[in-house]
Amino acid sequence: MKRAHLAHILRAASQIADDRDVVVIGSQSILGSFDEDDLPDPVIGSVEADVTFWDDPHDLKSDAVDGAIGEDSGFHQMYGYYAQGVSVSTAVLPQGWRGRVVVWESRSSEPGRAHCLEVHDLAIAKLVAARMKDYEFVSALIGAGLVSCETLRERASLLPPPRSRTTRVLRWIDGHDGRTQR
Repeated sequence: MKRAHLAHILRAASQIADDRDVVVIGSQSILGSFDEDDLPDPVIGSVEADVTFWDDPHDLKSDAVDGAIGEDSGFHQMYGYYAQGVSVSTAVLPQGWRGRVVVWESRSSEPGRAHCLEVHDLAIAKLVAARMKDYEFVSALIGAGLVSCETLRERASLLPPPRSRTTRVLRWIDGHDGRTQR
C-alpha cells in the first residue's frame, strides 16, 4: 500500500462514517510516520488498512466502512486495496498508546485524517499478534533501523496482563536484538 492509497481510504471512510478522524491500527498505520519509499517491502505489502474511530462504542461506523469499502467490495475490486473496519480494541497495545498516535493527513485524504499508531506501539501490537507475517514485519523494521529494541522493551513493559504475553514479547525482542539485558 502507498500513502496515496491510504489517503483514498481515509477520504472514503471519513465520508461513510461521517467522522473526520479515522484511527488506523493495522500495519499500514506505518504510513503515518514514513513514506512508502523509505520502508522495506515486507512492511508495505498489505492491501488492507485496518480502520476504526474514536467515537464508535458499538463499532457501527467501522461496520459501515467494512461493508462499503471492505474486502471483496466493489471498491476493493476496482482499486485492489480496501479498508477493514475493526474495533478500537482489536489490537493489544501498550498503555498510553492513544497519547502517542501520529496524525497524518494530506489534501487527497480530505475530509479524513489518520490517527496512526506510533511505530513502536505498532511493532508491539504485531509481536503480540505473533503471526509469521507479524514477526517478519517487525524484523524488517528493526533491520531498517526504524525501531529501537530498547524502546520496544519499554513498550512491552506497558502491555496489559497477562504477564506471560509480555514475557513472550520480551524474549522475542531479546533474541532478535542479540542481547539478553533489559
